Amino acid sequence: MGNRLKTYILLGFLTVILVWIGGFFGKGGLITSLIIAFFLNWFSYFFSDRIVLAIYRAREVKEEEDPYLHSIVAQLSQIAGIPKPKVYIINSPTPNAFATGRNPNNSAIALTTGIIELLEENELKGVISHELTHIKNRDTLIATIAATIAGAITFLARMLQYIAFFGGMERDRRKSGNIFEIVAILLFAILAPIAALLIQLAISRSREYLADEDGAKISGNPLFLANALRKLAYGVKRYPMNNANPATTHLFIVNPFSAKNILSLFSTHPPIEERIERLERMVL
Repeated sequence: MGNRLKTYILLGFLTVILVWIGGFFGKGGLITSLIIAFFLNWFSYFFSDRIVLAIYRAREVKEEEDPYLHSIVAQLSQIAGIPKPKVYIINSPTPNAFATGRNPNNSAIALTTGIIELLEENELKGVISHELTHIKNRDTLIATIAATIAGAITFLARMLQYIAFFGGMERDRRKSGNIFEIVAILLFAILAPIAALLIQLAISRSREYLADEDGAKISGNPLFLANALRKLAYGVKRYPMNNANPATTHLFIVNPFSAKNILSLFSTHPPIEERIERLERMVL
C-alpha cells in the first residue's frame, strides 16, 4: 500500500507544478499544453509495445517452440489473475526482461537469451512474476499519465522562458523594471521541468518496488526474485546492453546499462541492493 500511495502523492505533486506554471498563461495555455502532451503520449501508449519489441528485434515464441517457458508464464498468469501475455525472446547475452502492452488483454513479456541461460527455474519465476505485476497494475498507463503531465510542464516552461527572454512579459512588469521578478520566473521555468523529471523517475522507482513486492507473492517466495536480482546485477555489469535505447530503460527489470553510465538520482530503477534487502525482509 505504501508504494501505491507514494505513486498517487507524486502524481499529485506533478499536477500541482503543472497548475502552478499554467497559472502564468491562464486556462487556455494550460489546456493547450495538456492536449499537445496527451496526443504525443497517446500514440506512445497504444503503439509503444510494437515499437519497443521492434527496437530490440524481439521474436515471438509460440507454445510449441518452447512449452517449458510458456508453461511457467501460463501458471503464474493464472495465479496473478490476468490473461497469459505473449512471449518474446531477444537475442542478447545481457540478462534482462521487460513487460509491455497497454492493458492485461494486450500485453507481452520479453526475455533475453542471456536471462534464460543464467537463471534457474525458481529465479526465472521470480522475474516473470515481477513482469506480470507490471501488467496487472497497468504500469504502462501510469507511466503515460506521468509522462503527459511532465511533458505539459516542460512545454509550458519553454514557453515561459521564451516570453521572459523576448519581451512577451506583461508591459507593466517590463516598465516597472522589476528585474528580480523576471529572474525568479526564469528560474522557476528552468527548475520546473527538472523537478517534473525527478518526480517522474521517482514514480518509476516506486512502481519497481511495488512490482517486486507483488511479484514475490505471485511466485510464492520473495527469495526467488532476490536471488535472480543478484545474478542479474552481476550479469549486466559483465554484459551491459550499451546499445539499448535510453528511452526504454524504465521497462527492464534492471537497468540495462552499466551502473557507472548513469547517476542514481536520474535512474529509473531503485538500487538493486535495496530491492534485495526489501525482498529478504518479506521472508522474516
